[in-house]
Amino acid sequence: MNDKPLVNPYLAVLAGVFAVSFSSLFVRLSTAPSLMIATYRLLFTFLLLAPFTLLRHWGDLRDLNWRLRGLSALSGLFLALHFATWFISLRYTSLASSVVLVTIQPVFVVIGSWLFFRERISRMAMVGGLLALCGSFIIGLGDFQMDMGAFWGDLLALTAAIMISGYLLIGRRLRHGVSLPAYTFFTYGSSALALVLTSLATQTPFGPYQPRDWLLFFALAFVCTILGHTVFNWVLKYVQASVVSVSVLGEPLGAIVWASIFLREYPTIRQMIGAGFIFSGLFLFTRASVGHN
Repeated sequence: MNDKPLVNPYLAVLAGVFAVSFSSLFVRLSTAPSLMIATYRLLFTFLLLAPFTLLRHWGDLRDLNWRLRGLSALSGLFLALHFATWFISLRYTSLASSVVLVTIQPVFVVIGSWLFFRERISRMAMVGGLLALCGSFIIGLGDFQMDMGAFWGDLLALTAAIMISGYLLIGRRLRHGVSLPAYTFFTYGSSALALVLTSLATQTPFGPYQPRDWLLFFALAFVCTILGHTVFNWVLKYVQASVVSVSVLGEPLGAIVWASIFLREYPTIRQMIGAGFIFSGLFLFTRASVGHN
C-alpha cells in the first residue's frame, strides 16, 4: 500500500466507535416505526453526501465498472438489512441484549473470510469465536425464558450481525480499488433505495412525525453514519475487516452507558455474564487476528 493515510486509522476507528455508540439511543428515543428510522437514516446520509460526490468525484463514479458498482450496491443491501433488523430488534429486546448480540459480527466476518477469501483461521480465533457464541446463547436463552418477544428481538440482533458482516467483507474487498466517495455513493444509495421501496411495499408512513424525530433522523445520518460508518469505510482501505469489526466492541459499552444515563435502563446480571463471555471471546479473537495479519 503506497499511499500513507493523513490520519492514524486506529484513532479514526475510535472516533467512529464513539459516533456509532449513540445509534441505539437515538433509535429508542424516536417514536417513528423502526423501518422508517432506518429509511430516513440512509436517505439523509445519501442526500448529504451525494452533492459533494457528484461535484468533486464525478470521474470516480464514471470510471467505476458495472461489476464494482454491482458489488457496492450489494454491500448497500446488506447495510439496509442490518439497520432494518437491528432497529426492529430494539423494539422487542433490551438495548443491552441487542447491542451486545450485534457485536458478535466478528465471528461471522471470520467465517465469511474463510469461506470466500480463504483466509486462515487460527486456533485462538476459533476458541474466541466459540466463547462469543456461548455468550450469545446465555443472553438468548435467558430472554427466551423470560419473554418470547425478547427472544425474537435477540434473533433479529444476531441477523443484523450477519448482515453487517457481509457489508464489511464486501467493503474490505472493494476499498483497495474503489475510492471512498464512489463506494459510499453506490453503497448508501442502494441501501436508501432498498429501504424506501420496502417502506412503500409495507405501507410504512413517511410522516408526519414530531420535530424531535426529524432531528433524530438527521443525527443518525450525520453523527452515526457519516462520522461513524463512513469513517469505518475509509479505514477498511488500511486495515482488515476483522480488525474493524472487533474494534467496534466499544459501541455496546458506550450504548449501555448512554442507556443507563438517558433511559434509566440497566443491564441485568445475566446480560453482563453473557456480555463477559462475548467480550472475552472477541478479545481473544482480536489478538489472534492482529497477530495473524
